[in-house]
Amino acid sequence: MPDTKQEIQTDMDQEIRRRRTFAIISHPDAGKTTLTEKFLLYGGAIQSAGAVKGKASDRHATSDWMEIEKKRGISVTSSVLQFEYNGFCINILDTPGHQDFSEDTYRTLMAADSAVMVIDGAKGIEPQTRKLFKVCAMRHIPIFTFINKMDREARDPFDLVDELEKEFGIGTYCVNWPIGCGAGFKGVYERDRHSILAFGETHAGRRRIEGVACDISDTEKMDALIGSYAREELVSQIELLDGASFDFDLDKVRNGRLSPVFFGSALNNFGVEAFLQRFLEMTTPPLEHVSGDRLVSPFDPDFTAFVFKIQANMNKAHRDRIAFLRICSGRFERGREYYHVQAGRPVKLSQPQQMMAQEREIIDTAYAGDIIGVFDPGIFSIGDTVCEKGEQVTYAGIPTFAPEHFAVVEQIDSMKRKQFAKGVTEIAQEGAIQIFFEPGTGMERVVVGVVGQLQFDVLQFRMESEYGVRYNKRDLPHQLIRYIKNQDVNPADLKLMQTTRWVQDVRGRDLLIFVGQYEIDWALDKNPGLVLTEFNQNT
Repeated sequence: MPDTKQEIQTDMDQEIRRRRTFAIISHPDAGKTTLTEKFLLYGGAIQSAGAVKGKASDRHATSDWMEIEKKRGISVTSSVLQFEYNGFCINILDTPGHQDFSEDTYRTLMAADSAVMVIDGAKGIEPQTRKLFKVCAMRHIPIFTFINKMDREARDPFDLVDELEKEFGIGTYCVNWPIGCGAGFKGVYERDRHSILAFGETHAGRRRIEGVACDISDTEKMDALIGSYAREELVSQIELLDGASFDFDLDKVRNGRLSPVFFGSALNNFGVEAFLQRFLEMTTPPLEHVSGDRLVSPFDPDFTAFVFKIQANMNKAHRDRIAFLRICSGRFERGREYYHVQAGRPVKLSQPQQMMAQEREIIDTAYAGDIIGVFDPGIFSIGDTVCEKGEQVTYAGIPTFAPEHFAVVEQIDSMKRKQFAKGVTEIAQEGAIQIFFEPGTGMERVVVGVVGQLQFDVLQFRMESEYGVRYNKRDLPHQLIRYIKNQDVNPADLKLMQTTRWVQDVRGRDLLIFVGQYEIDWALDKNPGLVLTEFNQNT
């Protein structure tokens, strides 16, 4: 007998409630990818932990899959990882830490319901952490802080917490508190549970760490666990912390106004599972999303989703292109026909799959909160909405970062013109780089715009390894780009400084790139009525 409509809705609601979708953000080398690996270890998604990088081993964390990432030991694309843990279905969005790839991170944060911010205990808040936090704060998503590397020499924990509050204008609540650091690191004291997680030499393996219940006033037991000196220091610190810190308030946590803080060591597997457990208790199921003037509930029975990432050539054998969709409401069903809002036509999402970095598994169903990848024959753009036919849903476009570095890229082998055109076009469609054309020059030479210089290296590496194309690159001094808003203006007739360049984007829209602000001012002064707009939104 078939399930009733009510039973189907109840089953869907249960599945959505157990979803947790979050991004992990940090400055490079703070330990983000290592923390991700340990989460996968506890979820049984991988069987052994290994160094992310290092001369002693050529093994790499599961989330760093692109060849250039393995060579350089950094993440340059966002990876999607799904696994089960303690009844939760967890979707991790592991993001690039390097500032040159902040645009990819920004888009990924648009698909997350909460964020885990990893901070190096010795360095504190670093520039990229600051920038990413502002994106989280803008969306009011919950932010959880993991202060890492406490088994090494670290800054005073009070200074670290004070810096978090002052830099970000957010309250903090320390769920646990470190007992020393570096060679003197004894573990952490769990404040609300009145227990100690003791640090030992065996934590590099898969050993699960059990808390030892111990009231801080139990001098004899505390001394046996951590020693009298560490106990006296801990008692005075906890008294100070209890008197001066914010009270725990779950509503404030879930509205992004209070950040729970945890201390530990991801590399040594210390405090990671305790953090994961508490995080899953505190963070939210999938959040509502804005469509026009209304909020779409994740429990709405109609399927809706938006594209937040496109990646070509994840599978070298198939040379395919995958569009990543964040499901915002309802249940996705394989084989059903859905509606592509921007194209204005029905579409079948073929080969629906869930990800473990580059590993994929074809799926039949997925729910609000999940991230799925679908084969993209070139019809999707970042920010596109997919929904039930007849459902009037259009999620807001995802803003882009204006390029700050430009270069002319020209193919070397004229026999590989098609490969060159295909390569730069497909990689540009992913959104990490932007391609512009100088009218009249054809596809043999293009202007490439990027947010960070390292993206030029990624482009060169991928063009050679994925498309078999080499090219010459000439850096340009330009730093600013503007759209020409006037529909009736012929750019060829404008009075411009000699160094100002007229280019067109992949949609044929006219833009000007400038060396500096003085060139913009000169163009506006010499061309009365000219209207220039910043390049900052997908439309």
